[in-house]
Amino acid sequence: MGSEINIFAGSAGVLFAEKMCRYLGIPLGKTEVIRFSEGNTYVKIGERVRSREIYLVQPIGEHANDDFVELLFWLDAFKRAGAAYVTAVIPYFSYAKGDKKDEPRVSIRARVCAECIELEGADRVITMDLHAPQVQGFFKKPVDNLFARPVLVKYLKTVLSPNSVVVSPDAGNVKNARRFADDLCLPVAIGDKTRCCHDENADILEIIGDVKGRDAVIVDDFSISGGTAVKLAVELKKRGAEKIIACFSHIPLSRKGADAVENSCIDAVISTDSLNNPNTASMKKLKILSVAPLFAEAVKRMQIGESIGDLFDDLETGIPDYPV
Repeated sequence: MGSEINIFAGSAGVLFAEKMCRYLGIPLGKTEVIRFSEGNTYVKIGERVRSREIYLVQPIGEHANDDFVELLFWLDAFKRAGAAYVTAVIPYFSYAKGDKKDEPRVSIRARVCAECIELEGADRVITMDLHAPQVQGFFKKPVDNLFARPVLVKYLKTVLSPNSVVVSPDAGNVKNARRFADDLCLPVAIGDKTRCCHDENADILEIIGDVKGRDAVIVDDFSISGGTAVKLAVELKKRGAEKIIACFSHIPLSRKGADAVENSCIDAVISTDSLNNPNTASMKKLKILSVAPLFAEAVKRMQIGESIGDLFDDLETGIPDYPV
């Protein structure tokens, strides 16, 4: 690849892309998006891109279907305009939740999305904290799945007491929780969660581990309804936990979910700017950390042929703190 970095953004990725560009000291590419009254989306590239290497930023988040279809239109537009290489930068890939066929007659939605993204011309994908790592296997093209953990841990170290515990909301997230715990030199507790249907509500049956007298950090990749975190916080309080922090890689909370968290016994919520969510704008408990520099650094290194391996786990990557 050449050294020139060309970053463009879909409508859902403008704010994130602007932060990436400020970090890199480059202008954001010119684009135009029009949404017609019946729902059709029109996209147009505002400058010449022939033979250039393009990074297109578009989270698939708050309006997942519109965001996804717009991403496909952008990929098509760049390829038809003669772009040499197009990398889809998807900070939040919400359809990664549909990673398996765990009941009859359902779609594996993440695989469908992956195939569409490739068919429309993406040569590479950069994303963060996929709901399940195996989603990378749905792509035939390279996928770089960055982690928010180094950014989150760096902040947690400034607010946690030594007598804290990392809490996984369920058994499926234990591996991730242990990584947080190792980085923070803390023990782990596990919530025994059950979900009977697809209504985004879960029940906490038991908590495995000692939380009495400790500050608790609930770690998960995302929350939409806030239900699991709120119910887990109640159970933690019943078992003697002190301060409770909820830590998410992504924050696609609904308006109702944001209110539920604000009115819960959770003391603070920490997440990233992987998607722009107006539902969380008025949350007093929420602290947002920017991962745009993480993505920008990955792009810079890719462009000049350097390794990005240390960006996945290294807590001392040299990336400066960046205000949201």
